[in-house]
Amino acid sequence: MIPKLAAFPKAYMDALCVDNSMSLQKWIEMGASLGVDGLEFYSGFIALRDRSTWATYRQMAADHGLAIPMLCCSPDFTHPDPNFRQAEVEKEKQWIEMTAALGGTFCRVLSGQRRPEVSREEGIQYTVDAIEACLPLARSYGITLIIENHYKDNYWTYPEFAQMTDVFCDLVSRVTDDHFGVNYDPSNTILAGEDPIVLLERVKDRVVTMHASDRYLARGTMEELRQQENSVGYASLLQHGEIGKGLNDYDKIFSILKAAGFAGWISIEDGVDGFDQLQRSADFLKRKIAEYWG
Repeated sequence: MIPKLAAFPKAYMDALCVDNSMSLQKWIEMGASLGVDGLEFYSGFIALRDRSTWATYRQMAADHGLAIPMLCCSPDFTHPDPNFRQAEVEKEKQWIEMTAALGGTFCRVLSGQRRPEVSREEGIQYTVDAIEACLPLARSYGITLIIENHYKDNYWTYPEFAQMTDVFCDLVSRVTDDHFGVNYDPSNTILAGEDPIVLLERVKDRVVTMHASDRYLARGTMEELRQQENSVGYASLLQHGEIGKGLNDYDKIFSILKAAGFAGWISIEDGVDGFDQLQRSADFLKRKIAEYWG
């Protein structure tokens, strides 16, 4: 099987989630023009707040020849308050239902924010307990929960608890359910000051989906970037770039994934410098998928 390509509206998150200056219908129409197989949705889209609309947007995408295979969610399971964590579990369960209604089969989970008062072991156990609480519902819908080696949600204060490879791999190893896997994002490993290939070699047999992007520092150093981690949202030094022109070695990444038998969805996170950039990134990935999977 050959991996399929989806697109995520990285450049339009505030427009779709905050000020409603772009309609979800408009994003679907834009996505269809990319020549991809599907669109990854985000749970915070304003248009999805009313569950009665979920089937409508699924049909709208289908009318444009698009699947909605993945739902990007950002549960925050690492809060020290058990009532807060339980509320996040309930949110994730609703997002699982949303994924199913949209026709998707992959729903993202995260660990949560790296709060200074939460220890390594506490954070891992909080996350594992929360994921395991969500798995029965996911299994009943035939949905796989995918945990990403994440940097930071757009609307968080602290960076990801399981950002670093050793913490991430420890967490992943503790959940062995068939309806749980990894959403691999090579760019986020670079932001952690680590090697994305090293991480991929460790989790390649658990990878079921991928976020494709490229990153570079607009200015400054990685150390200066880390000093901005506790600012709300993405640090200002961080920039998305056109895929294939940044720091990621896609030939190495795809050769490893191909050898591991990967044939899942690859979702593009790009386009912050314009829709033409997103189109070029999509075209690059189409060529690479054809090159490595035929």
